[in-house]
Amino acid sequence: MNEVIKNIEERRSIRKYEDKMIPKEIIEKIVEAGTYAPSGMGRQSSIIIAITNKDVRDKLSKLNANIMGENTDPFYGAPVVLVVLAKKDVPTHIYDGSLVMENLMLAANSLKIGSCWIHRAKEEFETEEGKEILKSLGINPDEYEGIGNCILGYKDEEGTLEPRKDNYVYYID
Repeated sequence: MNEVIKNIEERRSIRKYEDKMIPKEIIEKIVEAGTYAPSGMGRQSSIIIAITNKDVRDKLSKLNANIMGENTDPFYGAPVVLVVLAKKDVPTHIYDGSLVMENLMLAANSLKIGSCWIHRAKEEFETEEGKEILKSLGINPDEYEGIGNCILGYKDEEGTLEPRKDNYVYYID
């Protein structure tokens, strides 16, 4: 089978991780793959923030949990969070950022790293705490919208595959 298609078919969302950091060179390979995602008219409206600092990771997790009204770790113990944001003034920014997220997850899977898309990045970076994180990096929070959090880590369990639904595809010949 084609390796790309095999990787797509085998990727799963992982929701339990080992307490072990991923080497920086692996994170860098995953992040680089994200930068090769297609974007509307080649504008590359997205940016990626790679968070390996435990304090910042935990702060972001708490922000995310508060938005949900929960007191849990929505990052499932994953030690790395890749935050994808995109420039709000680009008409395709949500699609551009979504393609980056998919590239990140596929690259992670190809390197035997677990991943999962965690929602609420938009809401996280609309808070004052989220805006401060962006400002600390020299990023204008008014220019960017959070698209998603791609959590990464070594799998502590395998994800499950839901059966593909009936009538997923319609052909017009």
